[in-house]
Amino acid sequence: MARERSGRTVAHLVLATRLQMLRKAAGLNVRQAADALGAHQSTIRRIEQAQTSLDAGQVSALLTAYGASLAEIEEFLGKLAIANRPGWWHPWRGVMEPWELELMSVESAVRIIRTWHPSLVPALLRTPAYARAVDDALRPDLSPAHRERRAELLMERQERLRAQQTRIWALMSATALHSRVGDSEVMAEQMKALRSAVERPDVTLQLHPLDGPPHALIDTPSLTLYRVEVPEIPDHVVREGGLPGMADIWHANETVTGYRMLLDFSCAAAFHPDKSKEELL
Repeated sequence: MARERSGRTVAHLVLATRLQMLRKAAGLNVRQAADALGAHQSTIRRIEQAQTSLDAGQVSALLTAYGASLAEIEEFLGKLAIANRPGWWHPWRGVMEPWELELMSVESAVRIIRTWHPSLVPALLRTPAYARAVDDALRPDLSPAHRERRAELLMERQERLRAQQTRIWALMSATALHSRVGDSEVMAEQMKALRSAVERPDVTLQLHPLDGPPHALIDTPSLTLYRVEVPEIPDHVVREGGLPGMADIWHANETVTGYRMLLDFSCAAAFHPDKSKEELL
C-alpha cells in the first residue's frame, strides 16, 4: 500500500481531495458516504485525507453514490495507478520523520518556499557536509549511517526543487555566518555555496544583522512556508524547534496567513537581498 510505505503523493492527495469535494457537492455527509460504501466512517475519513491507498472498487462505489457519470468514473479510475505509486522519496523513507513524509507531497507541488532560521543556514541551502555537521550536533541519537542518508535526501530535495523551478526565499540571522558548524573546511564550503546560490534567479536570501533591532520572527524557531500552485492543495506552514524530529504543521488559511505576515514584516526589517549578498563576501 503506497500510503503506508512512503507517504501520499501529489496525485494521491489531489484525487483524495476531489473525492471529498464530490461528496460535499452531492450533499452527503461522512456517515452517508460510509453507508453507501458499506464501511465505517473512519474509512471515508482516511480515504479523503489520503491516509490510505485508493482502492478502485471503493472509489467506483463512492463516485457512483455521488452521482458521477460513467465517463467521470472511468477518468478518475484511470488516474489511480499513478496516484498509488510510491513517491520519489520512497528509498529514503526509513530516515524520514512522519511529518516529513506528510509534507513531501506538498513540496512536490510547491511554487515558492519561504524559510526562516534563527541561527543556522536554512536546510534547503545547506551543503551535504554542513547538513551532516548539523545532525552531528542536534541529532546525536541517530547513527552515522542514518545521518548520511538524511544528507543524501536533502541533496535530492534541493535538486528536485531546482528541476521544478521552485523559488527559494530564505531569511536567516547573520549569526549563521559566525557560528562554526563542523570544521573550517565545512564552513568555507558552505559560505562558497551560499555565494553561488544567491547568484541564481530562483534563490533570494536576506540577512538580519547581528546588531539589528528585534523583528517579527526573532523568537520564532525554524519556519517554512509552502506556497502551492495546485488548487486542491492548500499552502502549508511547518514550524520546527521542539523535540528532535518533531514539527508543527498547519494548512488552515488563517494560520498560514498569520505566518506569512510575520515573514513579510521580518523581511522588511532585514537587509535587502543585494546588501545580504555583500555580507557573504
